[in-house]
Amino acid sequence: MSPAQRALAAARAARNADRSLHLAAGKRIAVYSAVAGELDAAPLIALAQRRGCRIYLPRIDRRQSSRAMRFVELGGELRENRYGIGEPEGAATVAARWLDLVFLPLVGFDLRGVRLGTGGGFYDRAFAYRQLRSLWRRPRLVGFAYAFQQVASLTAAPHDVLMDAVVTDEGYVQCTTG
Repeated sequence: MSPAQRALAAARAARNADRSLHLAAGKRIAVYSAVAGELDAAPLIALAQRRGCRIYLPRIDRRQSSRAMRFVELGGELRENRYGIGEPEGAATVAARWLDLVFLPLVGFDLRGVRLGTGGGFYDRAFAYRQLRSLWRRPRLVGFAYAFQQVASLTAAPHDVLMDAVVTDEGYVQCTTG
């Protein structure tokens, strides 16, 4: 895709997220800082900020041996982590379970909510508690992707945390788990 096509797809996906998920003032929303190949979340962040949402970005624990991820309120400069992903410097963190909505980057997805990520497992670890609960399912996990990233079927590993929905440049996909 050309840069112009990618920018148009990101803007369409942001509008689809707003229409489908009703972004509103006060909601705690986690988004990601896109890297090469991922759908750019910047238009979604800008739209959510205009709606009065509190925006959080994931930050990987800086200790080299750690595989933990926290969510930090967006504000100020972003610093690249060891994977080249921009992370906020702030100290105001929120536990994953207190977020209302989390937009997840992905490489591929299926209608069951199985997400193929880049292999770090950070999101699966951060939301593993959802596999132990049947009633309280906060936050809502929503993939943010190009429509062409949908595949017929993916094999879920036992540790995979399934998504509730996916927003794409072509619309909203409710997963069978949500």
